[in-house]
Amino acid sequence: MKNKRNTIILIVGVVVLIAFWFIGKYNGLVNKEENINSKWAQVENVYQRRADLIPNLVATVKGYAEHEQQVLTDVIAARSKATSMNINADNLTEENIQAFQAAQDQLSGALSRLLVTVEKYPDLKANQNFMELQAQLEGTENRIAVERKNFNEAVKDYNTGLRRFPTNIVANMFGFDKKAYFESAAGSEVAPKVEF
Repeated sequence: MKNKRNTIILIVGVVVLIAFWFIGKYNGLVNKEENINSKWAQVENVYQRRADLIPNLVATVKGYAEHEQQVLTDVIAARSKATSMNINADNLTEENIQAFQAAQDQLSGALSRLLVTVEKYPDLKANQNFMELQAQLEGTENRIAVERKNFNEAVKDYNTGLRRFPTNIVANMFGFDKKAYFESAAGSEVAPKVEF
């Protein structure tokens, strides 16, 4: 009788320990997933900051470079496309991130062309408002790089957790999927040529 009771207590204890282990692993994956969602929100935040700076930059340039209308139009169109791309943090698939990145790369290219165009206008380059906007834009680009790095680190932590045994058992049972990384823009591995 005493042996039977001890056996039941032992079995119940093991089941409870396994249940707590599953709960712990599940909650750990939820925390990592929420960390990714938070990092993604911050990535979107800094991209939005960049998008918010662009109308002021375009307005400042427009006053000096009226006949550079195509460059200004390209920047405005690229900004519109980039700001229309919204990805829910729960749907961070590789395809969605690539589409988001393509829109952001298009905007970056248009901004680069705008800043090259500005080189033709020394008065504009000396304009205090333009200089402040350009400095803010540069700072925002740095923030984008930092937030993308933070996002990728969170994705790495999460994806590594998904693949590790025995957490992968819990992940498969509860439908946790691998998340996609931000990848560098096509052609960014080639250094630009600088000629003097």
